[in-house]
Amino acid sequence: MRLGPPRRFLLAAFGDPGHAFPAIALGRALVARGHTVCLQTWTRWRDDVEREGMSFAPAPEYRVFPTRERPLKPYEAAVRATRETQPLLEAFAPDAVVVDILTAAGALAAELEGRPWVTLIPHILPTWEPGFPPYSTGARLPRTALGEGLWRALEPILGLGVRRGREELNGARARVGLPPVAHEHGGISRRLALAATFPQLEYPRPSRPPWARITGPLLWGRSSEDVELPQGDEPLILVAPSTSQDPKGRLLSAALTALAGEPVRVLGVFDPRRSEGAPRVPRNAVLVPWLPYARVMPRCAAVVCHAGHGTLVRTLASGAPVVACPAAGDMAENAARAAWAGAGVSLPRRFLTPSGVRLAVRRVLSEPRFGHRAAELARWAAVNDGGEVAAGELEGFVGSA
Repeated sequence: MRLGPPRRFLLAAFGDPGHAFPAIALGRALVARGHTVCLQTWTRWRDDVEREGMSFAPAPEYRVFPTRERPLKPYEAAVRATRETQPLLEAFAPDAVVVDILTAAGALAAELEGRPWVTLIPHILPTWEPGFPPYSTGARLPRTALGEGLWRALEPILGLGVRRGREELNGARARVGLPPVAHEHGGISRRLALAATFPQLEYPRPSRPPWARITGPLLWGRSSEDVELPQGDEPLILVAPSTSQDPKGRLLSAALTALAGEPVRVLGVFDPRRSEGAPRVPRNAVLVPWLPYARVMPRCAAVVCHAGHGTLVRTLASGAPVVACPAAGDMAENAARAAWAGAGVSLPRRFLTPSGVRLAVRRVLSEPRFGHRAAELARWAAVNDGGEVAAGELEGFVGSA
């Protein structure tokens, strides 16, 4: 049920699937509740955005990561994109702007235009707590006072990166004419931040920041027909690698070799357009270039993946335990949280070998507690829709602004 009158929301999201898809899911939920929504993201998602009832606005697409040509520094790109985004805010006149955590330009433009803005965090809440290990390292929450004390003692060193990030952000703010922020993680709204993850993956905090809300996952995927599964009645193992982080197919190759002689069926995702070299496919495996996770994952006994947050929460929402093999970014953190929550096992990169994958899959299949825990999370997700929760939070935010 909608809280208050229809509103206008501008969503701005970095265009990788892990960021664009949660924004599309949120926009779909807002449209279903009668709101007018414009989503600014990469052009590749235009048809999907419009199909879900939103208007589309193209986001600036700059090269901000290393390339053969000179790349833009992240905040250099944000300054340019801010100036290009301001006319959109003037024309659309939103009641609130919802900005993906990586899309700094949307937040800067909203401030310049005097529009209230909210941060959408499409993963675990990244802010640090005393005694917590640093976010994205993959270190587990300490179980003893000694371990907690160690992380507390290292905080002055570990906080250097966060403070440097604040300085870089303030430099960008100065270049667009905004005052500096004094708090860390200045790119996250201190009025409302929506963390679209399972609360069961969040470490217990002495006190959660008053501006943070854990909504549950924001899940969206393109509709498609079912794929043909491998023949047989053995447990189905899905291998869902990240092509962006593993173009040489190390995970897929290790998993196919590991499971070739196991009493399982294997369904692997392999897109020859984005991968280097076709792997050798055993008789108990089938490779497809793409598949609808929402339809296939509920049939799986386990999912082997790199633990990108979108793939991880889709797996758990489907009731399948995970074998998480992190490659880069926040994947190590996601893998650690899944293992901590009891919904799977984490396989560090140094153990990503056929024998390592084989032992991890055997463990997940042989210990029922992993499947039971994943089923618990799936039941929770079935009655706690992340899109509805997030939309309700936004309605309350606009009503109080």
